[in-house]
Amino acid sequence: MTGGLLAAVRDLPPESTQQAVGYPSLFLLVALGALVPVVPTGAVVSSAAVVAFHQSSPFSLLFVFLLASSAAFLGDLALYWLGQRGVRSRGGSRWLAALRGRVTPERLAHAQERLDSHQVSVLVLSRLVPAGRIPVMLACLLARMPLRRFARGDAAACLAWAATYQLIGVLGGSLFPEPWQGVVAAVGLTLLVGAVPVGWRRLRGGRRDALRHEDA
Repeated sequence: MTGGLLAAVRDLPPESTQQAVGYPSLFLLVALGALVPVVPTGAVVSSAAVVAFHQSSPFSLLFVFLLASSAAFLGDLALYWLGQRGVRSRGGSRWLAALRGRVTPERLAHAQERLDSHQVSVLVLSRLVPAGRIPVMLACLLARMPLRRFARGDAAACLAWAATYQLIGVLGGSLFPEPWQGVVAAVGLTLLVGAVPVGWRRLRGGRRDALRHEDA
């Protein structure tokens, strides 16, 4: 499977075909990943930035940035709007339940504490921290933050997020002569960035459990 992926990125189509197919695909994948958090959108943006870096058009990177940030913003707004419907309804909704199912009580409490302390500015950090977006979004929903106020903070968050992952892609593209090499490097780096916080949280959780066991 890995060999097939490498072969696919080695044999990149002509630049015009990359743009005609790549830009709509980038928008759809990022929007879908924002709405249904299963697509590794950071890796998608970094990979698109690598390809754009090696293209002759001076506006390729700008298009990647605009498409990625706008798709993330629209996806976030759609998910927040669906979550608001669940908050207002007595029976809730499957979207709100799905958000709750992805957040532990401890992480939700931490997100609510940060939201109380830093208000809307915490949205920017939540998008930059891997797996930090959903807990903060759920905290905003439970605090009944209006959609317009959420949108103001989320717009800045999506711009910062797109710029960060595009920078990772540009770095990967500048280090290697071939686009496929930069794509592999960018994807590996984004996966590493996402894995480190998860591993750190598990390590801290294991230490807390050990301390509780010793106290008992």
